[in-house]
Amino acid sequence: MTQAQEAVRTRGYVGLLLLSAGVGIPVSLVAFAFLALLHAIEHAVWETLPEAAGFPTTPWWWALPWLLLGGLAVGAAIRWLPGRGGHVPVDGLALGPVPASFVPGILLAALGGLPLGAVLGPEAPLLALGSAVALLLVRPIARADDPTARALLTVAGAAAALAAIFGSPLVAAVFVLEAAGIAGPRLARVVLPCLLSSGVGALVFTGMGSWTGLEISSLALPAMDGPQRPDLADILWTVPVAILVAFAVRQVHHLGRWTKLVADRRPFVAAVVAALVVGLCAGAYALATGRSPQEVTLSGQGLLAPLATDPGSWTVLALVALLLFKSLAYGVSLGALRGGLIFPAVALGAAAGVLASGLPGYGAVPAMAAGMAAATASILPYPVSSAVLVVLLLGPHAAAMAPIVLIAVVVAFVSEQVIAKQRAPSAR
Repeated sequence: MTQAQEAVRTRGYVGLLLLSAGVGIPVSLVAFAFLALLHAIEHAVWETLPEAAGFPTTPWWWALPWLLLGGLAVGAAIRWLPGRGGHVPVDGLALGPVPASFVPGILLAALGGLPLGAVLGPEAPLLALGSAVALLLVRPIARADDPTARALLTVAGAAAALAAIFGSPLVAAVFVLEAAGIAGPRLARVVLPCLLSSGVGALVFTGMGSWTGLEISSLALPAMDGPQRPDLADILWTVPVAILVAFAVRQVHHLGRWTKLVADRRPFVAAVVAALVVGLCAGAYALATGRSPQEVTLSGQGLLAPLATDPGSWTVLALVALLLFKSLAYGVSLGALRGGLIFPAVALGAAAGVLASGLPGYGAVPAMAAGMAAATASILPYPVSSAVLVVLLLGPHAAAMAPIVLIAVVVAFVSEQVIAKQRAPSAR
């Protein structure tokens, strides 16, 4: 019998699994409430209020006052509340325990920044909330002399929160395991609580959506028209496209790192200025293309539907402007604001894929799959999680496009590592 099998059969571990299942329920309820509130604020700011003010379309300047307000809220959370508003996005995902005292600052930064236009996703504050809720629940239950049990349950809580936003318990568990660098005998001990908590949480989360009728956001693509399987041209184009996407994402990451250095010295001012930069980027995009400034602001989740269902409606100018201005807004948001870094990367990858689909013989579906996979693998050092996420996003095209996704992930991940290694000596 292996060490992993022995650990699973112990009485203490069975109790840990039961606690994990219990943790998934309140975490999913908190995640549902958080996402529903985010959606309500976003809908009011970007749809209801412009219509109530008599604007037939969102004016180009609309993002500026709201982002100024958001920057003030995020800056105040970072500067004066415990926990500095949560994890800095450019540093990646954070899976550590989150004290309850950090929650007010995390909520202020998330609710003040994300729905008002910060180019970040909700997964980072959801991770923190899931960890905090789990820590609160297990503190009176888990044994004081067993910090390992408490750590496992807080990770299970984070996995349940991720399952809500990614729409899949499997994606959440894979992300948590790869981010934690778990392998060998430890894998079985940690993976089962994560899977169980994510599964139970996903059931409750889905049921809450059906019961309340409230709209909630999760990362998903609508049905797309495209080939049943990629051809040789699709595969050949995927390699250079993945390399270019990796290079572009690396530049965005550099901007985020530089912004973080500035924000470390003057966090409040940096948050306000970064938010205004996002607003200016949105306004410039709207003036240059005649499209809504909302396409540059926010996480980019709302972009996936129009990009996937009608890629032919996007002109080259609109796509280039979107990639330029949203990348700039994303970069400053990564270093000075608060939120998750995955959603905007997926959206930018999808836009890059639609632009690349104009290449001879390159289909829109494989191009979008390659772009999303390359962008996700470049912004996060988790190639397996990136591949799983994008494959599941593709829905009915998942099986056919899996080779494209895997090639793009590997090429982008290796290219990003090579670029980072070459830059390292000159940075010292």
